[in-house]
Amino acid sequence: MAQSNKAKTYLALGDSYTIGEKVAENERWPVQLAAQLTERGISVETPKIIAKTGWRTDELKKAIVDDFNLSYSYDMVSLLIGVNNQYQSRPIEKYESDFEKLLKTAIQLADNNPEHVFVVSIPDYGKTPFGAAKEEQIRKEIDLYNRIARKICKRYKIKYFNITPISRKAKSQPELIASDELHPSGKMYSAWVDLMIDDVAKLIRK
Repeated sequence: MAQSNKAKTYLALGDSYTIGEKVAENERWPVQLAAQLTERGISVETPKIIAKTGWRTDELKKAIVDDFNLSYSYDMVSLLIGVNNQYQSRPIEKYESDFEKLLKTAIQLADNNPEHVFVVSIPDYGKTPFGAAKEEQIRKEIDLYNRIARKICKRYKIKYFNITPISRKAKSQPELIASDELHPSGKMYSAWVDLMIDDVAKLIRK
């Protein structure tokens, strides 16, 4: 019984969207998610976040291997990565290969249980003032990246949350954008969490 009451551990892997560029720490979506789960009676420790603004898939891979001791297994692992591959016009084949490797790593870090891993889609920053000049190109490329990620998730039976439609509301709802006119605000991150909370609660209880 003591084991079942122990707080769950959560590892969030990603880039600026996971570390919450331009928002307070308590507004980061992994932190909001952990707080909401705890409110539902599923105690979750403060998430361990391995993410940095500007990271591509290869940089996240390198950080996991070189900069962090991640032999520890987590009760839940999330992955959101790829926007900087797109922004820097890196080969799409490299993203596909790297993403699959990162997903395998996430599964390993979840004690080899794919049911305790989930992926979040890449938001569409073309709907922000920063990306407006290339809105249509960004939309097409983000959709391509997300199709690839979804396909790989399906192959490994990983839960995939499509938050991209929420991100596209930013064009008409500026309160969803942070002060840099590029990244999501805490309010947008809250909408992401509202989308995924029910399924994540089921996932972490398994």
